[in-house]
Amino acid sequence: MCKKVTYFTKKLLNMQLETFWLQCKKLFMGIVMPFILKKIFIPKESNKKIQQFLIDDAKLNISNSQKLLAKGRVFDENHKVLQNGQKVKGEFIQVALFEGHTRGLKPIFETEDFAVFDKPSGIMVHPTSRNTEYTLLDEIRYHFGESANLAHRIDQETSGLVLITKHKYSDIILKEMFENKQYDKNYLAVVEGKVEDSITINSGIKKATNSKIGVKMETSEDGKDSLTFIRPLKYFKDTNQTLVEAVPQTGRQHQIRVHLESIGHRIVGDPIYGIDEDIADLYLLKKLQNDVRVETTGNKRLLLHANYLSFQYKNINYKIYSKLSL
Repeated sequence: MCKKVTYFTKKLLNMQLETFWLQCKKLFMGIVMPFILKKIFIPKESNKKIQQFLIDDAKLNISNSQKLLAKGRVFDENHKVLQNGQKVKGEFIQVALFEGHTRGLKPIFETEDFAVFDKPSGIMVHPTSRNTEYTLLDEIRYHFGESANLAHRIDQETSGLVLITKHKYSDIILKEMFENKQYDKNYLAVVEGKVEDSITINSGIKKATNSKIGVKMETSEDGKDSLTFIRPLKYFKDTNQTLVEAVPQTGRQHQIRVHLESIGHRIVGDPIYGIDEDIADLYLLKKLQNDVRVETTGNKRLLLHANYLSFQYKNINYKIYSKLSL
């Protein structure tokens, strides 16, 4: 005699994730990053509001449930976005959760609390829009799960070391370390012209005025205090370029790029500083052809590299060098 299929049996059988990739050509509610849809069945007698349901039944914490609702990633069974305050009804709801995927990038060093990636140039560390298909965050979540996060950020075109936290405790400690500048971080850069002596650049930095480039910064007396030490390493006579070590003591946006450009030693390959703003605009719109970029900026990528990172964690001193090169 067959047993009756109860609601709870059905719920148990359907608790596995219904996983699929939302491809760029197959939009679902405007989301094109790699997400999974988690289907969560609603008990028949439930009269909960959606946020409480996400906490109690989906086992999400308060912060994540608020973020998902605010970003429109919670849907009813008819694929309509649910708003905070609405009561759940129907057979189930669906939650779109970010699921990192890998393209083969692995950390070069890790402990039980943190890891370090050697990021190639051209990879963003974090999604900037729903159209972002792949970032370093994909690798972080793929390797270490939902609790892992970035301790700091570097620009998309800057290559080199990025520190990753694996859980909430290390996230708090290491982010505080970066905020308090309790670390040493050195960069390598190839710049235009000959740099003969070590240079200290202490010009203030602020958002550029009279510029159509929204992300552009500039040096200014009324800018935020900024300090960068520059040391020449090798001069290339045939190209009139110098390999330098840059050590920023503050963390302003585009600090090394802005400071070097301000003293006449623009970083080779920089698609924003020291070039015509029409070219910079084409770059930001992703319409700048490679040959035009090489001709106008000197290289197909920004020649800036996060080469060295040292810090103390749990009374252990860590000194980490990049394995990549410019």
